[in-house]
Amino acid sequence: MWAYLMHLGDNMWGDPGSTLKFARYESELQTDDKVWKDTIDFLPSQGINTVLIDIGDAIQYETHPEISVKGAWSKDKLKKELSRMRAMGLEPIPKLNFSAGHDAWLGIYSRMLSTPQYYQVCEDVILEVAELFDTPKYFHLGMDEEVAIHQSGLAMCVVRNGDLWWHDIYHLFNACEKAGVRPWVWSDYCWHHPEKFFEKMPKSVLQSNWFYSRIRKNPDGTYNHIAYQTYVKLNEMGYEQVPTSSTWEQWYNSKETMELSRESISYDLLLGHMTAPWHFCKPHTIHMLINDAFQFGLAKKEFYPND
Repeated sequence: MWAYLMHLGDNMWGDPGSTLKFARYESELQTDDKVWKDTIDFLPSQGINTVLIDIGDAIQYETHPEISVKGAWSKDKLKKELSRMRAMGLEPIPKLNFSAGHDAWLGIYSRMLSTPQYYQVCEDVILEVAELFDTPKYFHLGMDEEVAIHQSGLAMCVVRNGDLWWHDIYHLFNACEKAGVRPWVWSDYCWHHPEKFFEKMPKSVLQSNWFYSRIRKNPDGTYNHIAYQTYVKLNEMGYEQVPTSSTWEQWYNSKETMELSRESISYDLLLGHMTAPWHFCKPHTIHMLINDAFQFGLAKKEFYPND
C-alpha cells in the first residue's frame, strides 16, 4: 500500500466557537473541485496506489442529513469519483475521525459522546460510508490526539479517559465488523498509555503510527522520540502497520520514515506507507499537496525502486 491522505471535509479541528486560527469551523464545503482533481491525477505518477479519503461532513448522508454541510457532495458524485480513481489504479479507502478532538464534522452529535444516540449515529454513518465505498478492505477511524492540549482552542473540550475510551472504540470496531471492513486507526494513544494499549488493542486493527519531525537516534540506539520508538514496539508486539509521514514539518520525513521502517519493522508486518499533507483542497494549497506526494514518491524510489 502506497497511500495518500486527502481531505474532502474540513471540519476536523475547530468546532463552532473555536479560537483556532488555522482551522475554523465552516458551515459550507470548502473543497475546490479542480484542486481535488489535479491532486488525484498527479498521484499515480508518484507510485501511489491508495487514497485515504477523510470524509467528515462533506457528503449528503441519507441516515443523518443533518450532519452534512451546505454544498456537500452527493453520494452519486462521490461514487463517480471513486470509479474514476479506481480506473486510474487508485484504491479509495474511507476515513471518519471519531476522536473527541477531531469530530466537529459530527455536528450536534460531537457533543453527545458516549450516549446511546451517539453510538447509533456512529454505527449508521460507518455502515452508510462502507456501502458507498463498496465494502472497502479497510475503514480508518482516526482516534488520534484525544488529549487536553489539542483542544485548548475549542469551545467545548472533551477527553474520554481510562476504560471509556476503550468502551467507545470497541463500539466503532464492532460497527466495522458489521460493515465487513477492517478497522484502521492512528496509534498515538500508545505514546501515552503503552501498557493499556498493548493489553486492549486487538491485533486485527491496522495501525498507523506517525510523527513528522527529523528522526534521530539516542546514544543507546533508541529513537529520539517516543513516537518513533513506537514503530519498534508495535513491531515487537506483532501489529501490522502502515507508517505515516508528512511534509507538514519538514520535507525529508518520508525518506527518514521509510529508512526507519526498513531497519525496525518486519517485512510481514509492514503493509505499506502513507503520507499525510494535512492541507485542505483549496487553490492556495495545491503546491503543498503536490509537493507532499512528490517527496513521498522520491522516498519510495530510493527505498523501494522495484515496487
